[in-house]
Formats: sequence, C-alpha cells, structure tokens
Amino acid sequence: MPDQPDELLILLTEVARLVRTRADRRARAHGMTRAQWITLVRLRRQDGMTQRELAEILEVEPITAGRLVDRLACRGLIERRADPADRRVWRLHLTAAADPVLAEIDAARRGFAAETMQGLGEAERSATRAALLRLKANLLAPDADAGEAA
Repeated sequence: MPDQPDELLILLTEVARLVRTRADRRARAHGMTRAQWITLVRLRRQDGMTQRELAEILEVEPITAGRLVDRLACRGLIERRADPADRRVWRLHLTAAADPVLAEIDAARRGFAAETMQGLGEAERSATRAALLRLKANLLAPDADAGEAA
C-alpha cells in the first residue's frame, strides 16, 4: 500500500518531536535549556527584538519569555534596554559573555546535524529540504486555512 499523506505528516511530527527531545538533552548537558539556546541564537540573528517577539518565536506566553530572559540576564548573557521610541518596551541584546556560549551551541548544533543526517546523500538532503520548503509554503499560503472553515 502506498504511503498516505497523513502518514507522512505523522512521521514528520514524530521526527520533529525526536529532534526537540534530543536538542533538550544536548542543551541540558551544557547547563541550559533548549529555549535558552533558541533565545540566544535568535538574538544573534535579530538583536534588539522585544520580549513579546521572543514569546511569539518560542510559542510561549510573554510572562514565560520574561522569566527566560530573567535567567539569561542573571547569567550576564543578555541585557534589556529601553526602546527609544516606546518606554514601555524592552529590547533584548546579547552581551559579549554570550559569544563563547554561542560557540558551544554552534558546535553542538553541527554535531547534532551530522548525526541526524548520517547516511543521507546530498541528493536526499536537497530533496528533503525542497519538500519541507514546499510543505511550509503550503501551510503559509493565504488560503491554507480555508479547508478548516468548510
């Protein structure tokens, strides 16, 4: 029997869960959480984001993101700075102390990617990436939720 589309989505969900579980273990081995790692990596990409933006990225409530920021700020890895345009908003910025931690994260991510992709050739990786990008585009399409309304 050929693969059914829903079986592919189940497999994709299972793989995503396994990736999160393994990433959690890796982060804990370095004395951090996956959410802390994600926060540092995202701030490197988009320094100066707000706590609300961070909460959206992490898919958590703003209060949860605030506690996460508190812990990272206590470690001296990030700092809050007032937004020059809106005194109610705090912008998040990496400190120099985050650099060696980010280097550790990068090394762990490279190792994790190598282990995860073991046995996949370039053509398979390329095809998988293309398929995942197509799935993402389908889900982001303006009419993607139209089927739910029907």
